[in-house]
Amino acid sequence: MSEITLLSAVELAQQIREKKISSRELVDAHLARISELNHKLNAFVQVDEGCARTQARERDEALARGGNVGALHGVPISLKSSIEVAGFRCEAGTKLRKGMVATGDAPLVSRLRDTGAVILGTTNTPELLMAWETDNLLYGRTNNPWDISRTAGGSSGGEAAAIASGCSAGGVGSDGGGSVRVPAHFCGICGLKPTPGRIPSTGHFPTSVGPFALLGVVGPMARTMGDLKILFEVMQGADYGDTSSAPVPVRWPSRQELKKLRVGYFEDDGRTPVTSETRSAVRTAAEAVGRAGFDVRPFRPDGLEHARQLWWKFFGVGGAMLLGPMTQGHETELSPILKEFSGWVAKETPHTAQTLLDTWIERDVLRAKIFEQMREYPVLISPVASIPAFRHGERSWTIDGKTVDYLDAWSYCEWFNLLGMPAAVVPVGKSSAGLPIGVQISARPWEEEVVLSVGELLENEIGTALRHRAH
Repeated sequence: MSEITLLSAVELAQQIREKKISSRELVDAHLARISELNHKLNAFVQVDEGCARTQARERDEALARGGNVGALHGVPISLKSSIEVAGFRCEAGTKLRKGMVATGDAPLVSRLRDTGAVILGTTNTPELLMAWETDNLLYGRTNNPWDISRTAGGSSGGEAAAIASGCSAGGVGSDGGGSVRVPAHFCGICGLKPTPGRIPSTGHFPTSVGPFALLGVVGPMARTMGDLKILFEVMQGADYGDTSSAPVPVRWPSRQELKKLRVGYFEDDGRTPVTSETRSAVRTAAEAVGRAGFDVRPFRPDGLEHARQLWWKFFGVGGAMLLGPMTQGHETELSPILKEFSGWVAKETPHTAQTLLDTWIERDVLRAKIFEQMREYPVLISPVASIPAFRHGERSWTIDGKTVDYLDAWSYCEWFNLLGMPAAVVPVGKSSAGLPIGVQISARPWEEEVVLSVGELLENEIGTALRHRAH
């Protein structure tokens, strides 16, 4: 029965609709999988077996009564523990919120429930989501399903590990600088960072407001691009609790429309080197998209390094100004990773009104310049990070004779948060150590459907062999 937990969410929903399996049987299989693996992975921080079985029974009864059911009817999912799910702890990995329980569902959770999804539980994060690995003093460290000596990434590391190991059919993470995409890349699954406001971040902690509304989003994570498309379609839509919200209708492009788009790709940014296997993965993806009928050419927009610097002024410098008052007087309760991050950002000069205004204006000017360049190449393929999943505690790596430090390895994600562009990860290759390597597909704001459609075509060309791993 455990093998069924490794099927895609789309396949599982179809089997439930065709009554080849009941939602109760499927939930039981996932709960058994969690019981088998979570003590090794530490992906989940809370699982409510009774509630999950009650939801499954209700889904089975609704199906027996006949009538239409939703696209995820009876399918077990999970959510990052920074998203409000009624009755579940929403602590964001910090002792400062220990015991915090959500009294209601975030809008995206309500939308998932409305389409019939069954919520299994919530997953681990680094403290206050401020790391590209997952560890905290409340629940401890999350391990990568491919190699438990390595991290599952962060800050949606628990979510990625749960999905990659077949403990969950899919779910939701959040991303302010790679926090969906890096874990997806590390764990060999798919993930989408949408345009701010396309999927409502209402009900997420920390709240996406002020400059962070430009960066922080919530997004789906799954083992296949087809699952990612369904999750996106269910969760998207305006909610004016999200300050970036806009009523953008879903419009899936036809294959003919897609083929008119020229695709640009680049193997590195000219500043931060990537492993040779990462370069190979980007080339493999570019060749596969070319076989699918696209005009694919080498292209790297000018201005990416400037985008990285501006992202840090918002995320690093601005983050330090917010973290300081929040954590002051609670230093003994903070995790080592958050203390380390706080030490890095404490070296920065705080913003004045003028420097914040200047940064905001520079960001808008740069966006216009990059989007103008993308008229010729509206779709980009690039690395997700410099490296595949790293060993717990590592802080630098040597690539092509150059040292790559912890804060630099993820700059390939950070540009697209600063620019507000949608970007998805598709697993493509493996490292010599057998670790997954994904590539990133991005486009201009509000073009999630293009990103997901190109990603699905890429997946069709290369197959789906990397979508799960049970350690």
